Amino acid sequence: MKHVVTPALIGAVLMSAVLSASAATPEAKAAYKQAKEAAAATYKAQRARCDVITGNPKEVCVEEAKAARVRAVEEASAIYKNTLKAYTQSRLTIASANFDLDKVKCKALTGNDKDVCVQQAKATLIAAQADARADKKAIEARTDARDDKRTAEYKVALEKCDAFAGAVKDSCVSAAKSQYGK
Repeated sequence: MKHVVTPALIGAVLMSAVLSASAATPEAKAAYKQAKEAAAATYKAQRARCDVITGNPKEVCVEEAKAARVRAVEEASAIYKNTLKAYTQSRLTIASANFDLDKVKCKALTGNDKDVCVQQAKATLIAAQADARADKKAIEARTDARDDKRTAEYKVALEKCDAFAGAVKDSCVSAAKSQYGK
């Protein structure tokens, strides 16, 4: 029931999203649309395979197809939007879909085994949500720290420029502004 996702991979994806602030290009929009269409087609094919099954295995099959579709669409959406908020929301939605799948898997059990299964599913959901929010906060903190460092370095560069006068000082200030993006 535990859905393993490498935290380093998630961190790398989220960090790249923060670092690359690009507007949605027509190519990105086309890729997003294509990913959504592919997810829908894959869902229909997986769902059709579920129709020959009966009982709880059919419900599990259907939920697996839904979870796969949600994952594909949410990942494509996060890549298309390319924001930290979108990546975090995507992870939260995927965790919720996985929780729904886990609950359906638990339906086949009875008694204490079912209770344990449901509690494990809830714990997995809470852990995934907490990880998504913690990663978001960590990335925001790193971004703030990087901005603070650049501002401090910029102030040092301006202070160094005070040793000059006239056109040389103007050139120094101009170079500092371009170097530190001010």
